[in-house]
Amino acid sequence: MLLRHGRIDTTLAKAKELRPFVERLITLAKRGIEDGAETTRALHARRLVARDIADKRIAGKLFGTIAPRFAERPGGYTRVLHLGRRQGDAAEIAQIELLGSEYDPSQDRSTDDAASSAEGASSKKGVGGRLRAAAKRLRGGKDTETAD
Repeated sequence: MLLRHGRIDTTLAKAKELRPFVERLITLAKRGIEDGAETTRALHARRLVARDIADKRIAGKLFGTIAPRFAERPGGYTRVLHLGRRQGDAAEIAQIELLGSEYDPSQDRSTDDAASSAEGASSKKGVGGRLRAAAKRLRGGKDTETAD
């Protein structure tokens, strides 16, 4: 999941166990791409990674985007951030992320704005859009349609 998303939230113990596993895979992928994709060393690295990762798309992403990103870095590809304790069982929660996958709030805002504008445009059409607007007005929300 970490290689797929770049960042995950989990317990601190799981994050600490995951870190050396992921860093070893990235090191293997780096070793495989440094001589080129057509060498026996690259094939061996792909087979070693495929032994641990069953999903071919994730393995392809590891060799295609993640390993080249860390080509000049000698190690330490992940970061563990302590987030606090979970409410239910007070387990320590941590966020483990690949370096370079840091949180960018402007990116979230732009995707939220695009989603809300697309939703707003489609919600004004048809009976369903008028019903949603009426329900929003009844709940005390601002009317999305302009009065004619």
